Amino acid sequence: MIPLDNVEYSYGFGVYESIRVSKQKILFADEHCDRLMESARVIELEHNFTSKQVRLNIEELVSKNQVDSCNIKVLLIGAADINAAKLYAICLNPLYPDRKLYKKGAKCITQNYERPFPHAKTLNMLQSYLAYREAKKAGAYDALAVNQNGEITEGTRTNFFAIKDKLITSPPQSDILLGVTRDHVISVAKQSGFEIVEAKIKLENLDLYDGFFLTSTSSKVMPLRQIDDQMFEIPDSLRELMLRFDEFLAQFTQD
Repeated sequence: MIPLDNVEYSYGFGVYESIRVSKQKILFADEHCDRLMESARVIELEHNFTSKQVRLNIEELVSKNQVDSCNIKVLLIGAADINAAKLYAICLNPLYPDRKLYKKGAKCITQNYERPFPHAKTLNMLQSYLAYREAKKAGAYDALAVNQNGEITEGTRTNFFAIKDKLITSPPQSDILLGVTRDHVISVAKQSGFEIVEAKIKLENLDLYDGFFLTSTSSKVMPLRQIDDQMFEIPDSLRELMLRFDEFLAQFTQD
């Protein structure tokens, strides 16, 4: 239990990770645990936990609950005293997007906001929460953050990419959370003959690209058909990437 009078939790002085378990296999546990540690470092949250400790706790949780598939949420809550920092891990129902979205593409809206610590996955999620709420009101899959320069950076819970032929463009790393799935998608893309570049993606210049997609633990590679009022096709190159990434994931859940 987290007490209601826990000031650090109430004020968002904590970091978290969402980890996918499929067929009792914990996907990319080391990367997620390492990012949890990095998020804590970015906001100067001091604690006595190690990445290895967190991983062992997650493995024990999965084993004792005997879950086949789930999402694990890991919370690291800070405290005034380093020895009082707390670690929590919870099994949640797995999140599976509608399969139709992978065929037809998802819709996103845009919202004007910027996260204060792009490289930290913190509990201070009010802006993202409000933006995601607007997305749900609009019947959209996610909301894309647009900074003060009119550039799309990321989704409330996803990374964002543009694609043209076999050239994939990511917003600059300095502006975004470096997603674990994002890293693996980039690796698979490079192995499949795609070129990856980092560049600012202006909202007003979306017509320069063939298509767009999101990545996340739950979304995998999610193609987009609409951003605000603009409609897009799903290019063949993107469908190829989706197939290659599904093949990549399959190898981790094979018996």
